[in-house]
This record gives sequence, structure tokens and C-alpha cells, in this order.
Amino acid sequence: MEREALLHTLAVARGDAPADLLLRNARVVNVFTGEVQETDVALAGGTIAALGPGGAAQATDDLGGRYLVPGLIDSHVHIESSMVGPLPFARAVVPRGVTTIVADPHEIANVCGAAGIRYMIAASEGLPLEVLVNLPSCVPATPLGTAGAALEAADLAALRDLPRVLGLAEFMNVPGAVLGHEGPLAKLLAFRDRPFGRGHVDGHAPGVDGAWLQAYAAAGPSTDHECLTAAEATAKARAGFFVLVREATAARNLRDLLPAITPANAARFAFATDDRHPADLLDEGSIDHLVRLAVANGLDPILAVRMATLHAAEAFGLRDRGAVAPGRRADLAVVDTLESFRVLRVYAGGRLVARDGAPQGDWPAPATDEAAVRGSVRVDAGTLSFWIPAEDGRLRVIGLVPDQIVTEARLLEPRIEGGEAMADPERDLIKLAVVERHGRGGHVGLGFVQGLGLRRGALAGTVAHDCHNLVVAGVDDGEMRAAARAVTAMGGGLAAVRDGEPLAALPLPIGGLMSDRPLAEVRAGMDALLAAARALGSPLHDPFMQLGFLALEVIPALKLTDRGLVDVTRFAPVPLWEGSAED
Repeated sequence: MEREALLHTLAVARGDAPADLLLRNARVVNVFTGEVQETDVALAGGTIAALGPGGAAQATDDLGGRYLVPGLIDSHVHIESSMVGPLPFARAVVPRGVTTIVADPHEIANVCGAAGIRYMIAASEGLPLEVLVNLPSCVPATPLGTAGAALEAADLAALRDLPRVLGLAEFMNVPGAVLGHEGPLAKLLAFRDRPFGRGHVDGHAPGVDGAWLQAYAAAGPSTDHECLTAAEATAKARAGFFVLVREATAARNLRDLLPAITPANAARFAFATDDRHPADLLDEGSIDHLVRLAVANGLDPILAVRMATLHAAEAFGLRDRGAVAPGRRADLAVVDTLESFRVLRVYAGGRLVARDGAPQGDWPAPATDEAAVRGSVRVDAGTLSFWIPAEDGRLRVIGLVPDQIVTEARLLEPRIEGGEAMADPERDLIKLAVVERHGRGGHVGLGFVQGLGLRRGALAGTVAHDCHNLVVAGVDDGEMRAAARAVTAMGGGLAAVRDGEPLAALPLPIGGLMSDRPLAEVRAGMDALLAAARALGSPLHDPFMQLGFLALEVIPALKLTDRGLVDVTRFAPVPLWEGSAED
């Protein structure tokens, strides 16, 4: 806080100057003590000056006895997964009470490198939503897939003093951290000894336990959003991690993790949305949805508010927010009850920015240059071949797990015709391809997936974590080529195809990940895609989100990259055919 602003805050707190805004008749949720205080709150500019019986004020808002909570904090999120840029994303989540996010621009970085990170920082400047950034630690995530860029320790060090950068994002290379490999170690050392609040290291260690969990914690990561069970969450909390309880579009972990939270350890738990598609953001919400869901499943409402605010702030050393208290940022949300948690008003920096679910006031668009983040799809779809020659033995098949991004490694008998391994929709055995789309070799990885549910046609998209290559799934090669053509013709996006023609398509020209249209328009496009996917037979909540995670070679157990199948439990490539000479 600058000197003059601090002096003004002190004068308001003492009662020697009128508040800029006085919030009267509030029921303040005190996240420090667990109390609900019936009081007034005096704001001085963008800062909370004092709580107590109100005095003079330039302006007042009467809250009528409604609850006042700190602005919500999303402790780990990829804006790109909303399929829009920071401004339309903010217009969706701020009216839900979210005033701070810890964003990982990992997706755009894997396509466009440092230019993508700089674009996201510029595009989020000056918004009512404070977009704090952790720099992507794994671009690419592993050498087992081909990304559009590579960021080494020196590249990240050159970015760490950019505005709003906190530290290093989810460190997915667990073996690199645990075994002290040279490249990963250099990245960790470039951040872990930075001043508190500027040297944070995010974790990402699904299923890691025992000695490896101890070594991983010793390497420096201090948060983790990848817990699947209460036992795993407890083990990570014991090792000193802040456990970020996630409820995303594809990975819905909240209910499974709630049993891990006790009065003794609750301070080590916060909330994260990670990846949420437009419909879920607009229909369910953001962190406000997680609060409601947690309370509906038995969590104490005040503890849920603490997890959504103070705990998240403390996980990242953010001592200026996360509570309704003197000296904290005047980021605040007014809710009707702590159980329904319907957000009625939102203040960011002491200014009313949303009311009754709609943005208020002027939200100017940040100045950006999109030249570096467009034109990123470099694939000649007409030349693609998805031929898989038959071999003896069984196929390794990726098995989807409902509502999760982990998969199973299955062994199934193939369907063979004319010397080719074919999709078999009757057994829900669908052909899968990942096509390198950054102009870096044109590799094509081929395999099969079970659980997608397609009975006809094909799905394709350039949203394919984390390298974001072109991923295609279909019942035959012709339908797959048609889907690939539809996506590449748009310069990136998602498509559903039947009989060689698009049923629905959504252009995502910014990095092949984000639209330049408003979120409601993107949501309408996604609704059409999901309806098309259902018409093709898929019963999944969001098959495009599931499809996008089939290429993520750091989430167990079996995944497919442009270079082939990956056994994630061993971080090693495996052949498609069991018993192959390569096995």
C-alpha cells in the first residue's frame, strides 16, 4: 500500500475521516475465529479500514443483515479450459463471488511458449478479477509427447518478475523432482528459494505415496490438487501440503475428499476448479459451487467459507486478502445464506462490480496483441492415415473412468478386418489418434479407447492436455479424417462428425484453445457439440473434456500422445500390442 493510501486508511479506521464506502448491517463471517459478527464495515479506497458501528461515510450500502464473506479464491485454475480469454472468464466468475484466481497458463504455453504466457498476463491486466499467475513448470510435461514450445529454467527465470507472478505451477514431472534430474532440479532451484509469496511451487502428484511422496515434498512443492481419495489427501496433508480439493468438469473429486477434512487438519485444505467448461461455469458456478456442494455433503458452512478464502490465501502467502479484516483488500461478496450461498453483490477493490449475478460498472478490455497466439494449427488433414496393421495378441486399450481423468490400462481382443485393427462400437472400442499439430514432425499416435460410448461418427479437437495436439476418436478412419478436417479448417477447435459431415463445430482460433466470442456464445456452441456427441452415442457428461485428457501422459494409468501409448505408472512408452517385440 502506498504511503498516502495507508494514511487515509488509518484515518478512516480511527474515525478521523469518513469512509469512502460503508457497508451497513452486515453479518460478517470472521474466518479467523469462526464467528458471525453483526457489524458495519468501513472501506477506504480498495482496503478494509475497520469493522464496528458505522460513522461518517461518503457513500453507504445497506446489506440488510445479509452475510458478508471475503472474496472467493480459486487456488488452481486454467482459464483456457473455459474456452474464452481472461475478460469473458472474469465476467462469468466475478458475479459468483470470485475475486482472485491462481491461474496456470500451462495450456497456452504448451502451444505458444513464453509469448502465450505474456499474452495471458496482458489480457488479464486491470480486471476486477485479480489473476495471479504461476509459471508453467512442464512445457512440455514430459519428453513422451510433442508440444509447440519448450520452457527451460532460464526461460522461466526470465518471466518470474512479470506482474502478478507468484511462482512455479503444477510440477508434474514427479520422477524429475524426486530423482533430482538436472532440468527439473534447475527449475525448482530457480523458484523455491525466492521470497515468500514469490517462490511458490505447485505440486501435481496423483497417487504418489510413501518414500516418493516424502522426497517430492522435500523437493519444494507445497500444494496438490490431484488427490483422488481421502487417504491420499490425509497423507499429503501430513507431509505438509495444502490439499486443493478439486471439483472440475471431468475430475469430480470433492465428495471423495471431504472425509479427510477434520477440525484438526482443516487449515491445510482449500478449493480449486482446475478445468471447467462453459456450461458448468454458467450453470453450476465456480468456487461458489464448491462451497455449496461441500455444505450439502456435510461440511460446516463456515469451514467451507474458510477453505474458499483464508486457507487459499495462506497456501500462497497472500496476506493481503482472504478475510474481512482491517488492512485486507476490500474484495467482498454478499450472500443470502451460508447454505444456499447465492451471491447477491460483489465488491472488488472496494468497488461494486457485480449484482444479482450480472457484472456492474465499466469493465474495459485490456490491450492485447493476438498475433503470437493465432495460426497455431499446422496439419494437412487430407494426408492423415489412421491405419493400424493387425498383429498377434491383445490390444492395450485406454479405459475411461467415469467422472475422473485417471484411466485404466485394459487388454482386449481386437476386431480384425482385411489385416487392420478396427474400431468395434458394439464393444465400445473406439479408435483414437493424437496428431502433432505444431509443425514439429507430424507424428501420429494411434490406439483405442473404451468408455467414450460412440456408436457412429467421430469427435475431434485441439484441446488435448497438455501438448494440445489434435486428438481424434471415431468408429472408422473416414469419419476420423472428416473430423480432423473440420477442426483444422477452423484454425483449431472442436467438432463432431457423422457420415463425413460436421454435426456441430466450435472454432477456437486463439491457440486452438480459446474463442474470441463471449462466453454465452461459446457455451451455445458447446451445447450443440454435446448434443451432437449424445446423438453419436456418447453418454458422458462432457466427452470433449474426457477426450482432451486422454493425451495427458502424467495422469495414470494409460494415455496416448503423438508418439504412441504411455504407461504413466512407469513414465515409459509401451506398444499397442501386448507381447510385441517392443514390449
